[in-house]
Amino acid sequence: MDLLTTFQKSVTRPPRPDVRPGDTVRVTEKIKEGGKERLAVFEGLVIARKHGSEPGAAITVRKISFGVGVERIFPLWAPTVVNIEIMRRAKVRRAKLHFIRKRVGKRATLRGELVPPEIGKAEAEEEPQEAAEEVSESVDEEQQSAQETKSQESAEKQQEEGSKE
Repeated sequence: MDLLTTFQKSVTRPPRPDVRPGDTVRVTEKIKEGGKERLAVFEGLVIARKHGSEPGAAITVRKISFGVGVERIFPLWAPTVVNIEIMRRAKVRRAKLHFIRKRVGKRATLRGELVPPEIGKAEAEEEPQEAAEEVSESVDEEQQSAQETKSQESAEKQQEEGSKE
């Protein structure tokens, strides 16, 4: 492997949801003004995603503000991007939705369904060991419940045999 690939794999990235074109997202970003920092929210439609999931990945978000179309490009893994939340997901058949730029008014919106809160937020990746422990605990619980049901069934059979005699 070359040096760049090694570096990209070593960089830890914050969890981000799976953002696709057609999603209406709310991006929270840190902005420095003078000596102060504040959070700014930009909510709009994702019209493009570039460079997949690599460290240089970016999304283009478009919104209409006071009758004027505004587009911003957000690097997905930039430290200034605090949070990306998916609000609505529309079914689209294009990877780039640049045709939306020409549309005006209601025609510029995409129909879609509201996204359940668990899908709209990023999931933190679990450690493999923790996931393995959770699986083993669930298997143990299933075995215990199976043994309990067997013992209950055998007790019921004994009672039926005793009542028959």
